[in-house]
Amino acid sequence: MGVASVSLLVDSPLEEVRHMAHEALDTWVDELAPLFAQEITPQLTELSDHFQKTRFGLLGACMKAVVEKLYAPYLSQRWAGCPRCGRTLCRKRLDQREVSTLHGSFAIERPYFYCQQCRHGFHPLDEALALAPDYHQYDIQKRATAAAAKMPFAESAEHFEDLTGVVVGNHFSHETLNAVGEAATLEVVIPERDEIERRISQAMGPSRTPPVLVVAADGAMMPTRPKAHRKAKRGKGRYQEVKGFRLYLLTADDQIMPLASWHQVQDAQRFHEDLALVAKRIDRDKVRTALVGDGASWLWNAMVACFPQGRQILDFYHCAEHVHTVARAQYGEGTLAGQQWAEATLVRLCTAEVKTVLGALRRSRPRNKEAQEEILKLIGYLENNSHRIDYISNLKQGFPIGSGGIESANKFICHTRMKRSGAWWVVASGNAMLRVRCAIYNGTFHRVFDHYIKRRSENLSQDK
Repeated sequence: MGVASVSLLVDSPLEEVRHMAHEALDTWVDELAPLFAQEITPQLTELSDHFQKTRFGLLGACMKAVVEKLYAPYLSQRWAGCPRCGRTLCRKRLDQREVSTLHGSFAIERPYFYCQQCRHGFHPLDEALALAPDYHQYDIQKRATAAAAKMPFAESAEHFEDLTGVVVGNHFSHETLNAVGEAATLEVVIPERDEIERRISQAMGPSRTPPVLVVAADGAMMPTRPKAHRKAKRGKGRYQEVKGFRLYLLTADDQIMPLASWHQVQDAQRFHEDLALVAKRIDRDKVRTALVGDGASWLWNAMVACFPQGRQILDFYHCAEHVHTVARAQYGEGTLAGQQWAEATLVRLCTAEVKTVLGALRRSRPRNKEAQEEILKLIGYLENNSHRIDYISNLKQGFPIGSGGIESANKFICHTRMKRSGAWWVVASGNAMLRVRCAIYNGTFHRVFDHYIKRRSENLSQDK
């Protein structure tokens, strides 16, 4: 190999990075000296702890070397066009910036340009690298947000530090999750039409039989409090209803394939609008739709309007609960007569003999005022939902008769995170948390976070 070839090899960006990495590695190896000076040879756990504590210096130096070579033109840039008016600007100064990533922190000096006409200052490297304006960069923010969505902020920050070695703090986790949650609109939290089509096709299986699409809705209670400064009196808290829906597919082998979940503290009108948006992303000709819910009018109004061809099914277990309430009031708690009446009534309802049950209820003689009130409630309940009661027929055709899917979603999306001991939520931050948790369980968290980065970058560009 000639002298020119050797010079070209040494001067290549990759070889320069290799040289800088070797220097960083030499520094890191020197930090191993105390391990060899110990009288007792360290065990694997001690070695692992040492590696975790010292790896950031090595990896941070390597990342800095790669950035300096990949973005060398930006680091030495002397002229730039103003992104607003297009004027050619001369570099004003070099600004140093410290950034923290999952693989260490490092400092970089990047050129700063300022347009007097637009009064707009900018660092071209920041945009090229997609740097977050914060010290902790987006790779840390993304994982810290996912962790905080699953456990209390202080606990998630502690676990995050244990697992990654990066100290973020509970306030950082809280603020970042709120910011991501604000960007997590329904449009990006719900899977795209193409992804929904893919899941429907997968649920069909080899038989290509249209799977059952279950649309279930219900409410869950969340503890809320008024918004106030941290040290100010926050006022009395109260529980508010989280209106949620869950759409999932029943596969040929009776497995549940999730499609979309959405839970928010909101009114019935907004709930209706949200469900309508999801309905537009589903090709109803490729599924057999079942609408499952309890007797709440707000959820039936929305489900029927958004899925008019769906088969309406009153949740069997809610219905059975109403029947057993009457049995206790009319025959007494735990009596054999009450149990026999309830079972006979439910058998008739399972075979769609609603009129027979209603006739028997109207002819019954309540034993007291409480029994009379409960009987009248059940009569109204069955009259309002008579067209939704045909359980045996629904089961034979592969439709569900219970709302366990949405009840489960209430627990794993809302209750497990929102109803922890001592937790009270401002509605805005509670809804942000729910949106992030929905994104995680919908499989869209990566898309949500990309949207958060994009929106934040646009906002920063407008503010400058």
